[in-house]
Amino acid sequence: MLVSKNKVVSFFYTVKDDNGVILDQTESGKPFSYLHGAHQIIPGLENELEGKNVSDHFSVHVDAENAYGLHDDNLVMTVDRSYFGTEPLEKGLQLQIQSQDGFHIVTVVDFTEKNVTIDANHPLAGVNLNFDIEISDVRDATKEELEHGHAHGHDMEEDYEEDDEDDEDIEFSSDED
Repeated sequence: MLVSKNKVVSFFYTVKDDNGVILDQTESGKPFSYLHGAHQIIPGLENELEGKNVSDHFSVHVDAENAYGLHDDNLVMTVDRSYFGTEPLEKGLQLQIQSQDGFHIVTVVDFTEKNVTIDANHPLAGVNLNFDIEISDVRDATKEELEHGHAHGHDMEEDYEEDDEDDEDIEFSSDED
């Protein structure tokens, strides 16, 4: 079965930057699964997976623009330290903050007693990504997966069923990275 819209795709990957530094990889024996066409993975990778088949092994270069975007200097800002209350800060710390347009993850770049410089760019913004991929499974999405807009893997499905009763009124949305 070929990778195409509304298929659940499972694959193993290792991703490196242009210097060969490993940034992330799947755990041994545990592939990553997603619903193809639901914008759950970076666009450059999703485009490269289109039309591939189970057992395909390949390498993919995804430029920063088609991964987590280019670094935007406008997303680096200095704010008053009081905004963070008594939160202990350190360079590189990632925090969730709320702004007028919702919640965002930011990284602390620098801080003083009065100010904190934060970066709201994704940590991999501006980074080209190089993937080594092995597709382990492609299947039709279930009705529930299509309704929910994401794949339900074996472990994920059990977690979902346990939480489903308590979360009836919660709406899930996916971020487009």
